[in-house]
Amino acid sequence: MYAVIKTGGKQYKVEEGDTVRIEKLNAQKGDEITFDDILFIGDEEEYQLGKPIVDGASVKARVVRQMRDKKIIVFKMKRRKRYRKTQGHRQDLTEICITKVEPGKGA
Repeated sequence: MYAVIKTGGKQYKVEEGDTVRIEKLNAQKGDEITFDDILFIGDEEEYQLGKPIVDGASVKARVVRQMRDKKIIVFKMKRRKRYRKTQGHRQDLTEICITKVEPGKGA
């Protein structure tokens, strides 16, 4: 069974046992987290589609670590104007391991 969760303004397809890197959450290593914004949950035979979320469905996860992503370089330039600007950015991430996918009402 898999689910589509919404967190940090993004959507992720997750199954039990998956390790996913998401936007930073305020949690320590080893903490248990519950996601309630489930947009879709199902498998090959049955599924539930939320309007916009599935009632009663939840996904439980454990925080593996807090980390930072690779650096990306942002470079701006305007030709013939002698304008150049270089800037770097590293996104803060939380790596989680999905422990349980619980279906909602009517599954």
